[in-house]
Amino acid sequence: MSWSDPISDMLTRIRNAQKAGMPSLDMPGSRLKGEIARVMQAEGYIAGYTLTGEGRRMLHIDLKYNELAEPAIRGLRRESKPGLRRFSGFKEIPRVLGGMGTAVLSTSGGVMSGKDARQRKLGGELICTIW
Repeated sequence: MSWSDPISDMLTRIRNAQKAGMPSLDMPGSRLKGEIARVMQAEGYIAGYTLTGEGRRMLHIDLKYNELAEPAIRGLRRESKPGLRRFSGFKEIPRVLGGMGTAVLSTSGGVMSGKDARQRKLGGELICTIW
């Protein structure tokens, strides 16, 4: 497990579970991971999520597949890493696959998609990209 970068660990678990065709997965949770899952659900990449527990939190994610059993998430990439943080002003927020994907940012207004951050004119740390 990657304890130095729990967000990267979360994205890797999602990638691996979808490659294995699993309907859902459980992982150690945090408030930030829950917010990233909320953005993924709002953008239609996962079917649902629940964040449970007070002391030791657990995050349960229900994965989403299309009619042909192909995963809704084609790719996940961690952008801002502990060794190299990536920040972006609202004008420089990347458009993933020409608008077909989603950038997830941590802004002063909370964790949100790149589209929402552009509309609110908020920049921040580019957490990951999803397509």
